[in-house]
Parts: sequence; C-alpha cells; structure tokens
Amino acid sequence: MKTVTRQELIDYCLSFPFAYEDYPFDSITDAGLWTVMRHTGNRRSFAFIYVRNSKLCVNLKCHPFEADLLRQTYDDVNPGFHMNKTHWNTITLDGDVQMGELKRMILSSYNLITPRR
Repeated sequence: MKTVTRQELIDYCLSFPFAYEDYPFDSITDAGLWTVMRHTGNRRSFAFIYVRNSKLCVNLKCHPFEADLLRQTYDDVNPGFHMNKTHWNTITLDGDVQMGELKRMILSSYNLITPRR
C-alpha cells in the first residue's frame, strides 16, 4: 500500500456527510496526538487517528464477527488500542491492508455510528 498520511486519512473521513475532526485528548498520551473523527448528528466517533511506535494507526468501529475475521486476515489489523476489543480494530498503516480495503473499513465504521432516521 502507498504511504498514507494523517492528513489524507482526515480528508477521506471528512468526505462523509456531517463528519468533523476533533482533538479531545491531551497530547501527552503514550500515542501522542489523537485525531478523532465524529458525526455532527450524535458526536459519536468512527475513527481515531494517531501514531504509535512511530507508525500511523487508525482505530475503526466494526461488527464483532467482522472484527475477528479482519484480524485473522491481516497481520496489521489488531484489537483496538485503548478501545473495546470486541467492537474496535486498530489498523497499522503501510502494512498489508490495501487502500481500497482501508477505505471500506472506514466507511463501514462511519455507517455503524450514523444516526438512524
């Protein structure tokens, strides 16, 4: 996968309707600065973007069955760092997850938190 930057991830997340970026945490965490992508309709989070061990990572919400399947399929998909391990995955970028699959996972996470009408 081509190298993806934090800003490219943010921009992709902002392409979804009603998405916005937030910085609710102090930058003194062990993972540095966290960018949280949320939905304006309910303020729920769908992506947490941060650097850990010098690698860009993103935490994404997932159905439990799919979360487990993705962890078995990709070396760079693991239980969510600092998140509920059943419903969140951490994807380490520039690894074995291709850009198309990463975008699908982000969209799926967004769809899981979007307010229902």
